[in-house]
Amino acid sequence: MIAGETSGDMLGVALMQAIRRRCPQARFEGIGGPRMLAEGFHSFFPMERLSVMGFIEPLGRLPELLHIKKSLVRHFQQSPPDVFIGIDSPGFNLRIEQELHDLGIRTVHYVSPSVWAWGQKRIHKIARAVDLVLALFPFETAIYEQHQVPVRFVGHPLADTIALDAGDALHRQRAREALGLNADGRVIALLPGSRRDEINRLGAIFIATALRCLGQNPTLRFVIPCANAERRAQVLALLQAQGAGDQFMVFEGNSHQAMQAADLVLLASGTATLEAMLLRRPMVVCYRLASLTWMLASRMLKVPYVSLPNLLAAQRLVPEFLQDEVTPERLAGALQDWLDQPGRQAELLERFAQIHHTIRRDASSQAADAIVSLVEAGTRDER
Repeated sequence: MIAGETSGDMLGVALMQAIRRRCPQARFEGIGGPRMLAEGFHSFFPMERLSVMGFIEPLGRLPELLHIKKSLVRHFQQSPPDVFIGIDSPGFNLRIEQELHDLGIRTVHYVSPSVWAWGQKRIHKIARAVDLVLALFPFETAIYEQHQVPVRFVGHPLADTIALDAGDALHRQRAREALGLNADGRVIALLPGSRRDEINRLGAIFIATALRCLGQNPTLRFVIPCANAERRAQVLALLQAQGAGDQFMVFEGNSHQAMQAADLVLLASGTATLEAMLLRRPMVVCYRLASLTWMLASRMLKVPYVSLPNLLAAQRLVPEFLQDEVTPERLAGALQDWLDQPGRQAELLERFAQIHHTIRRDASSQAADAIVSLVEAGTRDER
């Protein structure tokens, strides 16, 4: 298994647990994060070395990434696994899957690459590289079925682990108590991303947005959960540079609790938007890349939305701002709109609840069933 970022680590540990319930002697190795390691995973390289995004950004790390890829392929060639599972990170994992597939090793890609968003050219590469795609969302399966690529919609593990009532007033109160926040004040969670580059692009803008909101609502409070100590130090430096004060609480981890405690969320597009939706939080979504990467990506983008709530609803449920649209003025205006329109919030949260039910399918168990069936079918064929 290879997971390249925090969300992949979360998917990986749940999948490991589900596979072990079916195959208690299963062993797992490759690249994983702290959650997977705590479950007994053997990681040959730190997961953080794969945490790079975009079209251009990986070029600076290319020699290291090629070394990691070559080392892993050599190891798996010498000690073939029953199955290789690439968890998201398609830029890295699909290359390994292709080489292992050519060696006769069964390959699974868990989390559909965004072929529906960036056009269909990659679908042919996926067809050559994998034996099975495990899709988290129902709208993802059609393109694979059209190209005869084995696919199974398993749902999203977050929809299983987050209770249907996790966004109610009682959970909000408990989250605020745990964080030491006033039970009655208005709280906004800021999530500029888990990577250094994401925070470089969005952190200062989010803080400037918050300061603009404070100009209108001095009683507002802001919580900023950070992926680790390094990201927390990065955010604190940005706050100091803008002269931000006691209205900001910055801590490691607990993004779930931060969103539960909040009235609404300002965040980078990604898995966090799904978590905010499952917690029934109104949100404002931002998508900002390096300039050259955006110039390439914007020409390839084939869908009208980038955030998961809007994609799952097939309509614009939440405001999203792309690239140059990401300004403190626009973001502060969108946040204020949510604060000023409780009726609009009620309609949104009902729609969020409907989507939650659609993707709540015991995903890790379904994924484990599909993987074990693939391995058993291959074993029978070899006999």
